[in-house]
Amino acid sequence: MVKKIIFSILIFFVSLNANIYESNCVSCHKKFPVTIDKYFYRYLLKYSSESNVKNAMLEYMKNPTKDKTIMPEAFILRFGIKKPSNLSNKQLKEALDIYWNEYKVFGKLK
Repeated sequence: MVKKIIFSILIFFVSLNANIYESNCVSCHKKFPVTIDKYFYRYLLKYSSESNVKNAMLEYMKNPTKDKTIMPEAFILRFGIKKPSNLSNKQLKEALDIYWNEYKVFGKLK
């Protein structure tokens, strides 16, 4: 019983340290066979700039449609289109900023 309580407290404190991106995006994307960085690179190839990528992702997360997705038809047939995010615009933008900084290639290439 004591082990369960300690474990629960530990999980609680770990969740407090998780940022909006980790707790909302990464946790959901873990169930897909495509790693979350692959979405980033697809968006980057299609939209090129930081602002265009973030705007496209924001619009998709707020109102996901087949026309807005960057995933191939086979992926959509298998997994479907996601539901609209419950996060506010401010939270989505914060998550996108973290996501961008995690995977951006600009300034990392030699």
